[in-house]
Amino acid sequence: MVLIYTITDYSLRKANELGVELKPAENKHKKIGVYKDGVHIVDIGSKNYKDFPTYKLMEERGEFPKGYAYERRRLYKLRHKYDRGLAGFYANKILW
Repeated sequence: MVLIYTITDYSLRKANELGVELKPAENKHKKIGVYKDGVHIVDIGSKNYKDFPTYKLMEERGEFPKGYAYERRRLYKLRHKYDRGLAGFYANKILW
């Protein structure tokens, strides 16, 4: 099964704040490709896991209780607070 990820307005806003562009990932297992000045930097976000914008959308549809996305964000940031490198940095800033 091929999972198709749609880049959200939330992620586009975050990328704009960082001065990077987003496109679909080159790596088939990732969600988003991050580009700076037209040069591919890194692919981020495993297609097997949800991210903050996805949880927010699911909350709005009533699939999760209100506040669930923020709790998932808090737990993600705790789990990944020592991540180093480009992928971890951009995933944290763009997807969470």
